[in-house]
Amino acid sequence: MSHQQTLQQILTSIDGRGYASYKQLSGRHRLGRFTLNVDKVQVDPFAPPSLMRISLSREDAGLPADLLDDRLGRIAASDFLTRAVAAAVDADAAEGSGSAASISIGRPGQQVLERTSVVITEDLITARLSVALPAAGRRALGVKAARLLTETLPRVAEASLLHTSLDQDALRSHVTLLRDQEDLRAQLTAAKLVCFAADGSVLPRQAGDSDLPLGVDAVEFHSPDSLRRSFTLPSGRQVTGMGVPEGVTVIVGGGYHGKSTLLRAIERGVYPHIAGDGREWVITRDSAASIRAEDGRSAAGVDISPFISGLPSGADTRSFSSTNASGSTSQATNLVEAVEAGACALLIDEDTSATNFMIRDDRMRRLVPAEREPITPFVDRVRPLFTERGVSTVLVAGGSGAFFEVADQVIALQDYRLREVTAEAHRIAADHQATTTRPASPDSGVFTTDPARVPRRASLDPGKKTKPARSRGHRMIQYGREDIDLTAVAQLVDPAQTEALAKALDRLAEQADDARDIAALVAELVERLDVEGLDGLSPHRGHPGHLARPRTQEIHAAINRYRGLSLH
Repeated sequence: MSHQQTLQQILTSIDGRGYASYKQLSGRHRLGRFTLNVDKVQVDPFAPPSLMRISLSREDAGLPADLLDDRLGRIAASDFLTRAVAAAVDADAAEGSGSAASISIGRPGQQVLERTSVVITEDLITARLSVALPAAGRRALGVKAARLLTETLPRVAEASLLHTSLDQDALRSHVTLLRDQEDLRAQLTAAKLVCFAADGSVLPRQAGDSDLPLGVDAVEFHSPDSLRRSFTLPSGRQVTGMGVPEGVTVIVGGGYHGKSTLLRAIERGVYPHIAGDGREWVITRDSAASIRAEDGRSAAGVDISPFISGLPSGADTRSFSSTNASGSTSQATNLVEAVEAGACALLIDEDTSATNFMIRDDRMRRLVPAEREPITPFVDRVRPLFTERGVSTVLVAGGSGAFFEVADQVIALQDYRLREVTAEAHRIAADHQATTTRPASPDSGVFTTDPARVPRRASLDPGKKTKPARSRGHRMIQYGREDIDLTAVAQLVDPAQTEALAKALDRLAEQADDARDIAALVAELVERLDVEGLDGLSPHRGHPGHLARPRTQEIHAAINRYRGLSLH
């Protein structure tokens, strides 16, 4: 009797029995050229689906070796195969009995991310799946499960994991695109650019809650001549478009003319995008961080004194803590934490900022002198942030010209079309400055301190935390009895990243030793992920769940928003 027949026999024998009978499936099963590993069986019909892996040898899969001979090639091929599996599941469910609808590999969005969904090693190609085993009430439907695992699942794998079943040109183009995108990203640092947006890009989305490109009505992006740059890529492709230099860049224009759309594309440009997205050639250095006000967030031991000091309460803002930060203190906290996390640039929209954190106009400065105001606005700190720490700023401003004076370049949008207006903005700033008495800002010595923030191990592993951290949707993590709200973390783009962040918090708790600071702990975890891949986040072998890799910045953001965090 073959392994496949044995599996069918097991499932047939448990038909109509209690759902727990499915536990007999745990282990390894041969399905022709494929191997099925059942790593975790769901405990009842209402629990999360079972975790399974289906794999075959690379030789049987037949994928060209030159597509898999580097890390980027494997990430791109994995992403392509993940999408192929999802498409095969949909197609099989539409054409067959519908049982394929019980199979899931996750739903990749417009970004190409490192994932656990398909893993390519020297010997194997493995698809990690979640499978909802069929039930009637709390009874196992073994016969239906047999068709699902021994017929539907191999059919889906045949359609999506074999090179002969794939669109081979599309696979090669997918790998080539990612390699070119990441080469361009690497060139940005040497070119002293924060980001690049190619001519012909489509930045507008179909709706505010959609990540899909706007259709024929979209105005294509074109660079101002003064900022146009060209790059040659490994494939031989040449791309031309706008390069945003390091320093302070201000984006201006009337309402609904595309300012925030451009900034949002730059925010998302920290990730590579699939062909046809419209933003596949909007490339941003991968440590750029979106910053906003976040009323009500917690803070632990953050030095916000460059922006806020001399509080009437007497609180020490060199080690600021709060369970309910205000708009200005939360934005200062977000900024300082982003710099601690290694941000090369800050991406800020005045619409989501605290006004009193960003600017103080001349009339307010006259009415409330500086010695009575604990907030030093960002406009007075944006230059030393760049000169002392090398952190650039890209700022959308639609209601105030306060940043004209400190801007290295000013870009204006009208009807989604760009022009550089730096000289004009500087002339306006000079005329205005001649009639005001704004105090000079210091050129150095503002950001000289960088205190270590060492977490207490006990705070990361409280006794009341009895279960592993887990994600709750796209923007929430349950950590013990605390909920970590990531709503304001704008560059978190995939629920699988949130699940990875939950596991990352558990690993950080294990690493904490009451000696190393947050930056060192996160750096160690990131190094572990570079070596082991995302599987390094799971304490168990086999299927770790559907995870996608978050950036260093999002790992920092998650631990910093944990309300139970305390420091030495």
